[in-house]
This record gives sequence, C-alpha cells and structure tokens, in this order.
Amino acid sequence: MCHALAQVRGTSLHRRREMKLLFLSQVLPYPLDAGPKVRSYYVLRYLAQYHRLTLVTFVRRGDSDAALGHLKTFCEAVHPVLLTRSRVQDGLHLLAALAQRKSFLVQRDDLESMHARIVEIMKHETFDAVHADQLSMAHYATRLNLPRVLDEHNAMWTITARMSENETNALKRAVLANEATKLKAHEARLVSQFDQVITVTQADARALTFPDAPPRAPIKTIPICIDPFAVTPVQLDPYARNLIFLGGMLYPPNVDGVLWFAREILPQIWARSPESKFFVVGARPPASVIALGKRDARIVVTGYVQDAKLFLEKSAVFVVPLRAGGGMRVKILDAWARGVPIVTTTVGCEGIECAPTENLLVADRAELFANAILNLLDNPQRAQELAQLGRAWVETHYAWQKIYPAFDAIYPRA
Repeated sequence: MCHALAQVRGTSLHRRREMKLLFLSQVLPYPLDAGPKVRSYYVLRYLAQYHRLTLVTFVRRGDSDAALGHLKTFCEAVHPVLLTRSRVQDGLHLLAALAQRKSFLVQRDDLESMHARIVEIMKHETFDAVHADQLSMAHYATRLNLPRVLDEHNAMWTITARMSENETNALKRAVLANEATKLKAHEARLVSQFDQVITVTQADARALTFPDAPPRAPIKTIPICIDPFAVTPVQLDPYARNLIFLGGMLYPPNVDGVLWFAREILPQIWARSPESKFFVVGARPPASVIALGKRDARIVVTGYVQDAKLFLEKSAVFVVPLRAGGGMRVKILDAWARGVPIVTTTVGCEGIECAPTENLLVADRAELFANAILNLLDNPQRAQELAQLGRAWVETHYAWQKIYPAFDAIYPRA
C-alpha cells in the first residue's frame, strides 16, 4: 500500500491514463463563500481537466440543488450526505470524546452516514486513489484499500493550541490545551497512514512532521489559490472611512479576532475618526459578536450576505486581526483580488507569500494596528497604491491556473 501512489507516478508516459479519483469533502465546495470551499473547488476544477472525479461531500440544509448541479458539470458523479449538528449532539460527542480520550473534533466528525455512503459507492465503483480533503475526512479514507492522499488545509492542532494561549478563562484554556494535545497525537498517527500529505503552507508542513510518526512520502506544499482573473476590483468610495472584516463566524479564530479588534483597536480609531463604521460580514455570528452591534451602531454585523461588494465599496480598509489560525487566510487573497488595502497581523498573513509595507500592512499590537489603519485613512493615495500592488501580486502568485499544475506530481496527467 505504501508504494501504490509512487507506482502510479512511475508509470511510463505512454502507459499513463486518466485516473479515477474518489474525492471526499467536509463541505459542499460551492458557492465560494468560505476559505475551505475555495481550496476544494479549485483543486476539483484542476483535477477534473485530466481525471474522472467522484465527489462525496457533506451538505447542510442551506446548501442548494443549484450548487450540486454546478459541481456535476465537471465531476463525473456527486454524492451528497446530509450533515446536521446541534448543541445536544455536540455535547454528546464531547462526553464520548472525554470517555474515550479522543479529540472532540475527531469524535464529532466521524459519522456512520458518511461511512455507509462510501461503502455503498465502493460496491459498484473502482478507483485509482482516494483524496481526503481536510483532516475531518481522513478517517473515512483510512478504511479504504486504496492509495491515499490527504490535503490538510490546516495543521489543526496548532489552531487549537494558539486559541488556548489567547484564552483568558482558565477552564476554557485548559479544555483547549487538552484538545490540542489530542489533535496533535491524532494528526501524528494520520500522516503515517497516507501515501501523500499536502499542506497549504510550509509552516503547517513543519507542524505535521513528527519524528515518531514519519510520513510515507515528503509532505508536499501547494498553496490555496483563487481565480483573480474572474474578479473585477471594486470601485471604492474615495470618501469612505469605514473598515471591513469578511469571514465565516463558525471559525473560532475569526470570532476571537473580531472581538479583539472591536474591544482594543476600534476605540483608538474612533478617537481620531469617530465617523468610521466597522462592517462584520460573515455567516452565523455568535451572540458575543452580535452584541457589539447592539452596543454601538457604528459596528454593523450583517450575518451572511450573498455578495459583499456593497460593503466593500463603502470601506477604506480590509482588516484581518487574527491572533490564531492555521493554513492560509483566503480572505487576504480575496481582498487583494478585489483591490482593497489590507491591514493584518503576522498570524493573519502567515503562510502567504507577501511583501509587507508594499502590498499589505502588518501589525500585531493593538496600538500599531490602529495606527496602520489611520495612516491609510489619512493617505488615500498610499491606500490605493497598496491595493494596486496587492492585485498584481495575487495575479502572479495565487492564480490556480498557474500554480495547480503542481498536482501533476501527485496525479499524473494522461
């Protein structure tokens, strides 16, 4: 098994054929309204040019038939598996995880409905390899007697560890630290069970290199990419002094970043620019984020919006105030493509090849972050230059059409 993928790679050119791939996804990778979807979608788009793809994906109740129909235009088959979650279910998973000394996230995402669907598909189809997209799909692939590829969007244990470091509540900090330890052990076991592991950053590749559980093949890094050529830069209001954060609120580091920005950075901005509004655009904001808008009307919490263009046009600066996270922040690639100047933290732009001070600004302390924003608000020409250089940068470094031929080393073209 450990040499299966290598044997596929080593097939002579005249004997190579298109491969039949089983692609397992934790989210329906369309529409492109979240970072994980963007990664999955463009990998699927690239591979579908040369191989036959069967997509098996979890879907939520809000996912549309139109989205499934779009994916069927380039996937040979699409098999949806309904995923439902609730606080009661999560509580039961947490208790089971504690009893079995397992990671909560691993316990929560191991669902019999997905196992059953894969078993049914395997009764009628044969595949050359299975591609597990994200850690949460890895345990489904390990049951299959196929060459296995794992695309780790993030080294998950590092995200939880960072959240623990930033947590001020002692009990929550202890719970997060315990979960990080379990996740680290789980990921160490997994990397030795796959024939190829892919990460989106070198930092994640290092975080997933465990001396006691070496991977079967060197970990390959292929960054998340977008299609900047399909995005028209927004026309920014030259008089706007508003700020915008764009990101799903189900992702805890996004919530932490928004709360930190609102509590420690925004007051410093309002001291000099009291008219500035802060748009928080993203699905499912928790009560802690919604409360920000109730306390001050200058904080506008929108929830999910189909197109953020209207809010981007009214904004002067795109902020990424993250203090935890892993992988890459697709929101930075998106802001570059849309031509909006960016201020971020070191964690926010971690894993992204960039040129600080040229195509974005980086600040980690609240005072410095506020000063960087105020500098752009007071210097529109500087902000415009930053945005233009960012747009040129994403076209060169993060267009999927240019970067994703790297997948040919894993799945050779016919």
